[in-house]
Amino acid sequence: MDPRLLRAFIAVADELHFTRAAARLYVAQQALSRDIRRLERELGVELFVRTTRQVTLTADGERLLPYARRVLQAQDDLLAAASGASRPLLVDLNSEGMASGRVLALARELAPECELMARFESGLTGAAAEIVAGRLDVSFGRFAGLEPGIRALLSHQPVRYEPMAVLLPHDHPLATMPRIPLNALAGETVYAGAGNPRTLEWTDLARRLFAGRGIAIAPPAPVAIGAEEFRRVMAKTRNPVLAVVDFPAMPDTVLRPIVDPVPLSPLSLVWRKGSRHPGVDALRAAAAELAAQESWLEWDPSGWLPECDMSLICDNN
Repeated sequence: MDPRLLRAFIAVADELHFTRAAARLYVAQQALSRDIRRLERELGVELFVRTTRQVTLTADGERLLPYARRVLQAQDDLLAAASGASRPLLVDLNSEGMASGRVLALARELAPECELMARFESGLTGAAAEIVAGRLDVSFGRFAGLEPGIRALLSHQPVRYEPMAVLLPHDHPLATMPRIPLNALAGETVYAGAGNPRTLEWTDLARRLFAGRGIAIAPPAPVAIGAEEFRRVMAKTRNPVLAVVDFPAMPDTVLRPIVDPVPLSPLSLVWRKGSRHPGVDALRAAAAELAAQESWLEWDPSGWLPECDMSLICDNN
């Protein structure tokens, strides 16, 4: 018997609502209904009474539910023993103070028994290579910016359309504006990680955004590590830095959102395909909960997003 069918049975029994159970399992409601019908055929009993107003367990459903729970628990125990699910899960947040950190914090609340260890890699391209190699478990970033061969080895869950911003020296001519129209950056040279092999997905997003708008990407330069080094380099080059609205504060700079249009950076939770660890489940649940609470995945009509990113997000839904 396919364990997926038992998981479907338990989810509907717990929720007594097909829509909520489907959301809990990250599947379409139609697929969940098909799984329940298939399980009923295999067992030769009816598990639920369905009406337009409610879902209830039948007597057979009540009788078989504890057996289904024990079977799945045994399977979970076996998989945990085989996959080392009790080991710490290494989670790359890219930078402190971002949406990814909030997802991690909530996941720790949802699964206090799991050890979720934060790491701070620089860019999803670099983190994805570490995930594939087994040196990292989870990261966040722009999934569409990865090479197709790498994407094929990974799974992802959209988390947020992050409005983009520009970080400016505090005395830059544009710093007095509360919001920066994209065309106001024409003639500027903007730093977007060019030359950093770990942030190729971010530089690619910048190229797509700046194309045909007269905005240059700053040439490759060593990555500034630490707030003081960042301040020194920005004071010397005076190049605006492409960022997102949650980018952590840096000395002697101001962060201004970009508008007209509002460019969006699609943030996904990314993990190795086939990975089984309760920490991944907790991160996925936390990301979904925050996205629903704060409308992170609601589309802004004034937003801009590359077509390749939109296609991947639609395929994942």
